[in-house]
Amino acid sequence: MALILSIETTTSVCSVALAKDGQLLSLRELDSKNSHAEILNGFIEEVLNESKNALADLSAVAVSEGPGSYTGLRIGVSTAKGLCYSLDIPLININTLQSLAMHTHKNIDTDLLEKENLLFCSMIDARRMEAYTAHYNANIEELRKVEAEIIDENTYKELLDLNSIIFSGDGANKYQELYQNHPNAHFYPEILLSAKGMIALAEEKFNAKDFADLAYFEPYYFKAFVAGIPRVKGLR
Repeated sequence: MALILSIETTTSVCSVALAKDGQLLSLRELDSKNSHAEILNGFIEEVLNESKNALADLSAVAVSEGPGSYTGLRIGVSTAKGLCYSLDIPLININTLQSLAMHTHKNIDTDLLEKENLLFCSMIDARRMEAYTAHYNANIEELRKVEAEIIDENTYKELLDLNSIIFSGDGANKYQELYQNHPNAHFYPEILLSAKGMIALAEEKFNAKDFADLAYFEPYYFKAFVAGIPRVKGLR
């Protein structure tokens, strides 16, 4: 009987879920940019206390691996690895965009799930008109790996003519501005990342003993970190 703590910190959402045998016991989450370092450990303590469990009861820790915010990923992964080292339990890495697709699948209109040629397009904001995207079928199996795409009027044009596509995540509104009237485009930009989307994927990996190498695992940044240029004159 697996008790798994899931941690999601790749975007502005900080989310922690505790699940037993794939069933949610407790959840804490907040959409608040740059607050993850302050609230993450408190959320972990709260979900354990609410479910009357202790750190020593955990079977594994799952962490959203990216792509996403450099700082957010570092906070989530370092916390997860620290717990796994101290408790001597396995680390489970979860593809962030697949987690978003899973969470979307469980929170959209059920009639959409009956459509033929249904695709899920997870979209994470990557600044300006760019987004990290990946495609999944109705069973949330990967059809196209993660890419960083410039969103314009030609993006997915041919794909939309042949498929019903569910767009979700904080990058979806960029595409919605261009294709909101297309009959095969269905937009859910309000569905953001949540540790709830990690639960089924983490349970599957745990049962298959598909664990990350704790010593060498690193977040999937996709892009190299580039520090911003200070806006205050005289600072370099």
